Amino acid sequence: MEKVDIMLEPVRAFLVQIAGFLPKLALALGVLIAGWLLAKFARFAIEKALRAINLNVLTERTGLDGFLRQGGVETDTTGILGLLIYWLVILAALIIGFNSMGLTYITGLLGEVVLFVPKIIAALLILAFGAYFARFVGNAVITYCRNISIQDADVLGKLAQYGIMTFVVLIALDQVNVGGDIVRQSFLIILAGVVFALALAFGLGGKAAAAELIDRWWPRDKNNDGE
Repeated sequence: MEKVDIMLEPVRAFLVQIAGFLPKLALALGVLIAGWLLAKFARFAIEKALRAINLNVLTERTGLDGFLRQGGVETDTTGILGLLIYWLVILAALIIGFNSMGLTYITGLLGEVVLFVPKIIAALLILAFGAYFARFVGNAVITYCRNISIQDADVLGKLAQYGIMTFVVLIALDQVNVGGDIVRQSFLIILAGVVFALALAFGLGGKAAAAELIDRWWPRDKNNDGE
């Protein structure tokens, strides 16, 4: 009888572990189901709220939605934000579920992902509003230059728009910790190279072209010159 008890002891220990694990598994499954339902509701509510404030109109005007369509993405920026909120809630439910089961290592990995999702959301919002602001400034520059009769108003407006958009992209990349100092330093190097090249072009043998360009942008009043 004792030999039988010794042989059955591992089986009893295994059954005890199973009995202790099943309630945790049931709790984790309940949390996942509740999290899935909450995630679907959160996605629906967020998309409705963003479309109610016409964020989809803003992203369409700035060209973000067109850029996504060219890349094969079927949804727009508002849909992507809703999807990110959906997965944020799902990941939070997974963290709670795995934590209840004692799987702390997986919980730590999912926690890192959860901390990264809000950064992506912030980067998308920065791109959306930054692109809209850049386009507004570009149109304002074009209108002002046309009102004061400066030629190449469209070129100046595009330069202002692209210049602001470059800084917006750098800020968005900084939000998701992509590139960091390398991206910023590369941008500064390229900008310095462009400025240096323009300086050489105007300073070495480009005086006539520079004078012609300045005369086109700021035409002189011939009556004042005659006086």
